[in-house]
Amino acid sequence: MKAAEIRSKFLQYFSARQHREVPSSSLVPGDDPTLLFTNAGMVQFKRVFQGLEQRDYRRAVTCQKCVRAGGKHNDLEQVGHTARHHTFFEMLGNFSFGDYFKKEAIEFAWEWVTSEQWLGIDPDRLYVTVHHSDDEARTLWRKVTGIPDARIYGLGDKDNFWQMGETGPCGPCSEIMVDTRERGGSGDLLRDEFVALNEGGALLEIWNLVFMQFDQRSDGSRSPLPAPSVDTGAGLERISAVLQRMPSNFDTDLFAPILERAVDVVGLPYDRGLGGASYRVLADHARAVAFLLADGVYPSSDGRGYVLRRILRRGVRYAWLLGRREPTLAALTERVVDVMHAVYPELERKRLHITKVTRAEEERFLETIEGGLRRLDELKGAATIAGDEAFKLYDTYGFPLDLTQLIATERGQSVDAAGFERALGAQRDRSRRARPSGPVIRRAAGAGDWVAVKPQARRRARPSGPVIRRAAGAGDWVAVKPQAR
Repeated sequence: MKAAEIRSKFLQYFSARQHREVPSSSLVPGDDPTLLFTNAGMVQFKRVFQGLEQRDYRRAVTCQKCVRAGGKHNDLEQVGHTARHHTFFEMLGNFSFGDYFKKEAIEFAWEWVTSEQWLGIDPDRLYVTVHHSDDEARTLWRKVTGIPDARIYGLGDKDNFWQMGETGPCGPCSEIMVDTRERGGSGDLLRDEFVALNEGGALLEIWNLVFMQFDQRSDGSRSPLPAPSVDTGAGLERISAVLQRMPSNFDTDLFAPILERAVDVVGLPYDRGLGGASYRVLADHARAVAFLLADGVYPSSDGRGYVLRRILRRGVRYAWLLGRREPTLAALTERVVDVMHAVYPELERKRLHITKVTRAEEERFLETIEGGLRRLDELKGAATIAGDEAFKLYDTYGFPLDLTQLIATERGQSVDAAGFERALGAQRDRSRRARPSGPVIRRAAGAGDWVAVKPQARRRARPSGPVIRRAAGAGDWVAVKPQAR
């Protein structure tokens, strides 16, 4: 079953059961300063769960675009090296705002997963987890689905208690696991066997049902939510891998067109094994870059923009490992738009912007990456890369700290991150003291779009604020190469 059909079937199933189909929200949370990016389907409903906002529906279904590349939920380092981690992914979810609770949530999930009309996964391949204290959920799973108690596993807070962030709605959860081994239907498993297969990836979680009962406060206390609610999340990429019988999400039809384009651009064959990590990083990062740019995130030196810049520069480095010395991600973001704009029309609306900004950022880093890699080669003999050296790589060559750490780890080195932060803080202090009272704004004559500008030579004394140039006349905002990092 293709990913598009899975997505459609999910929305169709819940819409037929009185759920309002709600469009995906932006990757930039609208009113939540605690989050860098939307990282789950329930983010746009957080105020509803808290009782701070009322809507004209009590059931909802979404296919939410998500990014996990910063903050508490950060999968960036694992991308390309595992079968399941992504920076950008789609989360299918159904929600109840004080309407139905555990019984109905379990009924819906089991029917959609096992019925031949929907996914048609053999129940003998399925296992369930519950929070070890949630006897109600365990009883309901047995009663509603008929699954044997021996296939229900009680786990602790780490696995089966969910919260969106440091604060906000939270509660115990149940997970549906699929045995992905070829023979399937392995029968009952002892707890140790279950844990081992789960950690090894043979048992794959495809759906998490969160029973929202509490609001986590900043002081660590939890208060009951106004009404018990349901928040579920099912990863489209994982379900696609199960139904397409693929060992990796990257082998599904969600990634195949992007990987094919990457092979065309790079000119080297793709290895589905360990040797293909660079290709997988490129395919994943192209999706994240395209969607973040479409939602208004712009590469910068802090906040969300810096996370985007880190993703872009990681992509440049992995393309470099494949022998590329020119922009690569720009072509792949175009392919992302081609294959996903029907579901997310904002991609088509921002197509030109996505391509221009991506290419400009790649070109900018390509001007300095060779010097940075050469400096890292000179530091190979050190067990630890000093903080001031890591800062020099950042300040002079544009290497984000995590990129330096990645390369160092590959070479058996560590990085003095605390020393880097001290050097960065010292530079910021100097910049604040030297900062002019207002921004430097220059206006050039002539009409047209913003275009990519080559950075000027470094000056011994440069303003710390942005240099903004605007051409007269109308036009979209597009990439401008800043003078500094």
